[in-house]
Amino acid sequence: MFRAWIRSTVLVVPMMVLGGAAPSATAAPDDWRVEWPRTDFSRSTVDLAEIRSGGPPKDGIPSIDNPAFTALVDGEARGWAKDLQPQEPVISLEIDGDARAYPLRVMMWHEIVNDVVDGLPVAITYCPLCNASLVFDRTVGGRVLDFGTTGKLRHSDLVMYDRQTESWWQQFTGEAIVGEMAGTELKRIPSRLESYSSFVQRHPDGKVLGPENPSVRAYGRNPYLGYDREGATPFLYDGSMPDGIEPMARVVAIETAPGRHEAYPLELVRSKGEIRDGDIVLRWRAGQSSALDASTVAGGRDVGTVIVQRLRSGEAVDLPYDVTFAFAFHAFRPDGVIHRR
Repeated sequence: MFRAWIRSTVLVVPMMVLGGAAPSATAAPDDWRVEWPRTDFSRSTVDLAEIRSGGPPKDGIPSIDNPAFTALVDGEARGWAKDLQPQEPVISLEIDGDARAYPLRVMMWHEIVNDVVDGLPVAITYCPLCNASLVFDRTVGGRVLDFGTTGKLRHSDLVMYDRQTESWWQQFTGEAIVGEMAGTELKRIPSRLESYSSFVQRHPDGKVLGPENPSVRAYGRNPYLGYDREGATPFLYDGSMPDGIEPMARVVAIETAPGRHEAYPLELVRSKGEIRDGDIVLRWRAGQSSALDASTVAGGRDVGTVIVQRLRSGEAVDLPYDVTFAFAFHAFRPDGVIHRR
């Protein structure tokens, strides 16, 4: 039954995104309590009316909890990783020499990977509807949390939950918004959204995440065809839009100082090649496809790769950043600044 439902989403998801029959947006907390008896809905940091059903039920988009990797050998892929194209986007993470790539062709079907990298429990997350790729430390107050998907959205962004308390967490901010952990914020871990070829060049002996069962889902296909094209609109989002920029335009979002959020339009970074803001440097280079454009992840238009680093004593250190959509940055960082030049 469950596998049959997952197979059906291969056809259903594109219809939802492209304006077909949308799921109900009027779910009330009384309905949620049936599905979430352990969640403390009396504690929340947001208006519950902002949280809407995205369609799938709890864990309907299954997280990967026992990730399996293929090791590169001198930059050569083996097994499933041979299918990856050089321009395909991957979320890359390197901690003390343990380098791993999480292809978006896998992440868009699972959205969360609970992993341990060099002994550090981490959650690798991707929300296709906001193009938000974020990595978090899963340890909170000495306890390791495991994350899954609620099937809910807020401002079109993935709402996660932890299996220890069943509190709900906003993926875009890493903050618990409902339940026992409400108000708690996860620590961001620097990662990159880069092309597969870029990852291989930097880490020829790195590891590449593969699907648990390649035949269950259409890995490599894009179920959000055309979602980020000019003129498209966000899915299940009715908030205000940013001024002077298309809502689906990509922006590079950075917390430049504690509580200070700034974003640079991707087209601005592309046109300049490099932007310096104090000790922060943004660099763009061609060669990464959009995962949300064409019918295949590898076939999307070239949006390039952005690297964000801070210069410290002559050394460039990676900063946490996100290449997301302008509407999402505006929704979650209303006091943030989107630079125009």
